[in-house]
Amino acid sequence: MNTRKSLDGTAISLMLVLCLIWALQQIVLKHTADDISPMFQIALRSGVAAMLLALFMRWRGERMSFSDGTAGPGVLAATLFALEFCLVGEGLRHTSAAHMVVFLYTAPIFAALGLHFTRPEERLAPLQWLGIVLAFGGLAIAFFTRQQGTGPAPGNVLWGDFLGLLAGAFWGATTVVVRTSRLSHAPASQTLMYQLLGAFAILTVFSMLTGQAHFNPTPTVWASLAFHSIGVAFLSFLLWFWLLRQYMASRLGVFSFLTPLFGILLGAWLLDERIEPSFLMGSIPVLMGIVLVSGHGWISATLAKLARKRRPAA
Repeated sequence: MNTRKSLDGTAISLMLVLCLIWALQQIVLKHTADDISPMFQIALRSGVAAMLLALFMRWRGERMSFSDGTAGPGVLAATLFALEFCLVGEGLRHTSAAHMVVFLYTAPIFAALGLHFTRPEERLAPLQWLGIVLAFGGLAIAFFTRQQGTGPAPGNVLWGDFLGLLAGAFWGATTVVVRTSRLSHAPASQTLMYQLLGAFAILTVFSMLTGQAHFNPTPTVWASLAFHSIGVAFLSFLLWFWLLRQYMASRLGVFSFLTPLFGILLGAWLLDERIEPSFLMGSIPVLMGIVLVSGHGWISATLAKLARKRRPAA
């Protein structure tokens, strides 16, 4: 029996906070990039968050199990998760935080496509296909109508945007692995631990190999690490998993568009990032597509309810 609830004031308030936190992480990574590279900061935050999660699991009496069939998919999910943030860290060296958050949060589009071909019960509905067409149309506008010469290095920005889109694809692939393997029945803390450990190990090594392991311990950097380690990688993920256990995922998914929207606004406000007309034009259908793909269940139910109300009585 499905005991998950529809959204209430608590869920809406928490989702607004989560979307704001997730949008801020790209802004803070970009702001502190001169003192600590985004990639190395993500590596460190993953290691700290893994230690906090280990303490949390110990407090709850949970243990990591490698004999329950989750080791293989856990390593795969960890690798995909690490590659996702490797692309985010590298992409932020070339593009703006606003661009990165929009392209990264195309992940639901890629996840929906992957699940369509791997899980018969998650075939895409017509409304979702419309959302995918809108999203990819918006991406085409954002990529191919950019006015050359509007920035210091438009070619580099395009490369950073592409890395952000590729990161979204890896995030979507991670979701598919979790949903189609033994991880779907494992505790959320165990799945998160695989991902945090993988990100810490792979990104630390890659940061060192590419010369991006510099660390200037300014107060801003320490504040950023605390925000990312405790607020983003530990508390926000645990809160998200709690919401998924309490409320209907289709209702929560409707809020997906808020994170990239907040990212655009915060990037312009806090980092003085210029919002190009072509990027803005492309972002609108992308955000609409994310809403249709992630919240199609709620949207379809709402439309059906409205249709019944308008139907004349027999």
